[in-house]
Amino acid sequence: MKWTALAARVSVPICSVALIGLAVLAAYADHRHVATDAETGLTQQEVCGEGRTDEVEHDADFGDPLPGLSADELTRFGLGREAFEDVEGVADGLGPVFNDVSCASCHDSPQVGGGSDVLSTRIGTLRDEVFDPLERFGGPTIQTKGIGLVEGHEFVGEVVPKEATIVSRRRATPLFGFGLVDSVPDSTFFFIARMQQRFSPETAGRPNLVIDLQTGETAVGRFGWKAQAATVFDFCADAYKDEMGITVPGLFSSDDGRNVSEENLPQGDADALAFNPIASPNEEDTADISAFADFIRMLAPPPRGRITGSVRAGAGIFRRIGCSSCHLPTLRTGPSDVDALHDTVFHPFSDFLLHDMGSLGDEIEQGSARGSEMRTAPLWGLREQTALLHDGRASTIEEAILEHDGQGRAARNRYLDLRKSERKHLLDFLNSL
Repeated sequence: MKWTALAARVSVPICSVALIGLAVLAAYADHRHVATDAETGLTQQEVCGEGRTDEVEHDADFGDPLPGLSADELTRFGLGREAFEDVEGVADGLGPVFNDVSCASCHDSPQVGGGSDVLSTRIGTLRDEVFDPLERFGGPTIQTKGIGLVEGHEFVGEVVPKEATIVSRRRATPLFGFGLVDSVPDSTFFFIARMQQRFSPETAGRPNLVIDLQTGETAVGRFGWKAQAATVFDFCADAYKDEMGITVPGLFSSDDGRNVSEENLPQGDADALAFNPIASPNEEDTADISAFADFIRMLAPPPRGRITGSVRAGAGIFRRIGCSSCHLPTLRTGPSDVDALHDTVFHPFSDFLLHDMGSLGDEIEQGSARGSEMRTAPLWGLREQTALLHDGRASTIEEAILEHDGQGRAARNRYLDLRKSERKHLLDFLNSL
């Protein structure tokens, strides 16, 4: 008997019976890519988005280190935070075009390591139906500031060129809890995607397969709006170049051929780099990247807000209308050299997979992510965010829900069908995250 037929006969959600036959499914699965329930460590309810969504996770506040770090790890966390807040100058390799002078300039709300309403700009176009990031015109990321006059040449900020038919604004994301996400095995994401495809294909996601900049191997992306970075380290290295123009040696090129050891071309002008005061790569090693990564990996996840009866009712509605199909409440880490990250259950409210979001997609392609696909945004810490969705177009949670399209449209429509009191419960729940 098919599991879908069994679900219908016993009158429970399909996902509720999905893992009854998990051992059978695993027997047919490709062992190289799909984890069993034992390997993911997740319960039946957790994999299906039906785990508890009302527990308080820990006592750490926004910007605090993970509870349980050793003295040495706390020292690394502190030194990493100092590097994260350090203001870079031209002598440090800043520029010649850039967006800001420190990591904390964009990641500071509600505390250092958070997000902000600051938007960066990515561009592209389609040539014969193939995405072109327009590097020859300054793409894919526009740097809006320049270091000024150097030996008769003035470096100024870039502008969006007329050749760009695709322009995407992207908000700086909060970094809280990134170390937990970094520590989830790739196999878990393959497993979740396989389960979604099997039991809820209409909203099934898929991993973005990208190049790990340290190993050169294909890995599952999980960071960034397109899940375009596989690790916290890669996320930092890419941002160091894209946002500050600082390049480092010894890493592999990304999927689009760009390398973090090579300078951004100011508005695409390679000749202008002859006037760059600091030769590329600007730094002799990746020590700064490692310091940023230490701070981010050991940042505690967002603390949970106050849980009321309305919040608990909203948690049930969140599951009932299908939000948890993609905004998966619970994940578990694998082995880690940091005890606080080892085999740990956490609650990001995301599957970190790509989903086709229709008109909500930004048309940019990165890794294997297509233009209409976006990574499921984690909802933890949602109550502290003042601009929502990738481009900040929504100022309230309800506005963000109503913008959902593509694979998110059915849940949006079910939200519209809720009674006023049910909407209030759901919004109370989301405002507790």
